[in-house]
Amino acid sequence: MARVVLERDAGEPLSTGTTGHFRSAYRVSVTETTHQQHEGGARSQEYRLARTSLRGLRQDLFHDPFAYDRLPPRHTDGPFVRRLPGRLRSDARYLPHAVVGAIAFIALVVGSVGGSLPGGDLPALLSGVLCALPVLATLVRPVGAFWMSLAATPLVAFVNGDGWDWPWMPGAFVCHLAVMVVVALRTRPRTAVWMWVLTAVYSFLADAFFGGTYYSTNGGPMLVTSAFALLVVCLWHIRQTARREVTAQLTVTAHERSRRTLLEERTTIARELHDVVAHHMSVVAIQAEAAPYRVENPPEELERAFATIRENAVAALTELRRVLGVVRAEDYEAPDAPQPTLADLDALLANVREAGLAVDKAVTGAVRELPPGVELSAYRIVQEALSNSLRHAPGATARVEVSYVLGGLGLRVVNTAVPRNTLVKPSPGAGHGITGMRERVSMLNGEMTAGPTDDGGYEVAVFLPVAADRSEDEA
Repeated sequence: MARVVLERDAGEPLSTGTTGHFRSAYRVSVTETTHQQHEGGARSQEYRLARTSLRGLRQDLFHDPFAYDRLPPRHTDGPFVRRLPGRLRSDARYLPHAVVGAIAFIALVVGSVGGSLPGGDLPALLSGVLCALPVLATLVRPVGAFWMSLAATPLVAFVNGDGWDWPWMPGAFVCHLAVMVVVALRTRPRTAVWMWVLTAVYSFLADAFFGGTYYSTNGGPMLVTSAFALLVVCLWHIRQTARREVTAQLTVTAHERSRRTLLEERTTIARELHDVVAHHMSVVAIQAEAAPYRVENPPEELERAFATIRENAVAALTELRRVLGVVRAEDYEAPDAPQPTLADLDALLANVREAGLAVDKAVTGAVRELPPGVELSAYRIVQEALSNSLRHAPGATARVEVSYVLGGLGLRVVNTAVPRNTLVKPSPGAGHGITGMRERVSMLNGEMTAGPTDDGGYEVAVFLPVAADRSEDEA
């Protein structure tokens, strides 16, 4: 899309009566801008591609190449390292540093003995040091190590004199190949490509200008060997990147699944509590409507107060039904029977026994009527805990303990370990059971613990607080 930049001379007023002057004042700027854009459009794709490539080369190899970048210790949570004893596992953090040091030693030895070294041991030692220093520099200045290796190559050739290999003497060959591999491992694939390109340019120039005076040139073997080595490193980078992306995606998916599960459980609880709340609101509305008729000659203020109470109760009931319609799923069917309570536990245990789970019940304390929400939540918690026992511990036995204690209700559902001779395999669940139980307990400000027992079974313990009845306190 073309962008037009309009400029006019300072001091020129802009008015509705100077249309011709306005056009002449802006004509030059519009023409120049359009011409520049047409000129840039003719070289758009190729020019942008070349410019992007040169920018990448500058960022990877020319921008602050000798910046300090220390090789950090490796992680010790790998599949092999974490099996080592404590001292070895701690020392394994510096395994990459040891490998680089060993390669530097190899480059030192090869550089010292390779080629023809006139002058004795000093040139040999100098040649080996020139080959080892760039490899060691990869530990602290990786990009600078590449330039050091490239610069050390002609120096090693000069020290060695008329060698059999040009331009890569044996020590320089090992040094430069190792440096490129280590730098590629520490940076990214694009840097590896640029290092290989610059190495190829150096090899071609060295072969073209200085290769005729030497017995053989080895630019081709260097380029082929380094290409395969860097290709393996780039594939490793791609694999690591893909693994990180998959891990991040799996983490996000697990988080979203957990969040969706939590919302589904909360929606289910809201649907079940709707009947309880709607019943109480209906009772309030009916009693508010009938109250004035139970008083002889009630005051007008009392009638208005009861009428207001009934109107508010009916309005709240209407809003409650509207909210339930929002959270209700498309396939949701309203239950025909009232919501279950602790009085229905015997029927639940009978159904579970028919399904194959041997279960017994124990009730302690004085049985009393609890708020409907507590009764419903307690029933659902026991139901879900027994379902988990059926699903995950086939052939085991279970026990349900209901304790009516001062200030609340205690529940404990525990199953034994799975028998070894059972033929039924445990079936995996959707992972909603524990989440749903915790949501119900959290809604009632209760406490819950769930986990394996010492004998290999599983236990769910819940305490639901219940406010004491005033009539009981007065009695």
